[in-house]
This record gives sequence, C-alpha cells and structure tokens, in this order.
Amino acid sequence: MTAPTDEVADRPPASEGASRRGGARRRRRGRAKKLHIEVSAGGIVVRRVEEGYHFLLIRDGYRKWGFPKGHLQENESADVAAIREVQEETGIHRLRIRDTLTTIDWRFRFRGKSIHKTCHFFLMETEQRRTKPQASEGITACRWVTYDDAVRLIAYANAKGVLAEAQACLVPPPAAASEPAVPIPDSSAA
Repeated sequence: MTAPTDEVADRPPASEGASRRGGARRRRRGRAKKLHIEVSAGGIVVRRVEEGYHFLLIRDGYRKWGFPKGHLQENESADVAAIREVQEETGIHRLRIRDTLTTIDWRFRFRGKSIHKTCHFFLMETEQRRTKPQASEGITACRWVTYDDAVRLIAYANAKGVLAEAQACLVPPPAAASEPAVPIPDSSAA
C-alpha cells in the first residue's frame, strides 16, 4: 500500500477544460468574469381557510410559479424588504411576519453577467384574499393554492425546500398525552 503524498499531478485540473481533440488540456485565456452579488428577500404568504392554509404563489415572466421576492434597497433590513416586495408584487397589504425561514442562494447568468443571488425568506400571514399582480415587474398571475398544489406548481427545487419549511412551521407538533390512552394494568395487585 502506498502512503498518500502531497505531490501535484503534472496536468491541470479538469476545471481548466480539455480539448476534444487528442485530450490535450489548455488554460482559458482572458480575465475572469466578475461575479455580481445580489441580496433579496421574500415571503411565503399563507391565508387560513377552513381546511388549513392556502399558500400564495406568483407566476413570473418566464411562466414559472414561485414566491414574491425582490432586492433589498440601500440600508433596508431583510424583513422590511420582504414585506415591501410582497406588497408590491401581489397587492396584499395586510401582512404579519410569523417566522423567519431559511436563506437560499443560487448562481445564474443573466445578460452576460454571472450572478450569485441570496434570498432571505419569511413566513407571513394575511386575511386578505384579493391580489393584484405587479405586471410592470413581469408578475403575470397570483394564485392561492393548497400545500400539495404548491409543491406541484413551484418550478424551482430550492423554493420547494422553503415551502416545506413553512409548512412545518404551520403544523403544530402532536400534543403530549397527559394520561395513557389504554390503562396500564397494575402488576402489584396480583
């Protein structure tokens, strides 16, 4: 058995790319692209209904269902930005934050830029049913749906994870029984 060494292989790492002709590797030329950082906040908005809760989804300009969210303004906290963005994108103004949810992040390219986006989510509740999608921001629809429908409709896996976390916050833990359901026989009475 050979002991591990600190030797470096004489070929560049795979991330530097390989030519399809003959397997030779070469370094990429030019300078590295700048990574743009974006910070957003948004809300998982719920409304009580007879059978539990409905979740508010928005359909974006790409015809994908998700949650209302948007960029933080200068010196704005994430919770204040989340409420503002939900109000702007959905027309819902009577909101209350119930809980802080997870923060998600992802990378994407937009108009030739590499972007790393972080989004802080909050669980919010409202009694307001009527919505008004913000067409100027590409929001084409708002819809109240059950949890199961939300899981089916939401386009992005990371958003489904936030939805599951919100659902867990809404479901109360089972109550501890103060007395056993079935009496336990007294073994000392024999």
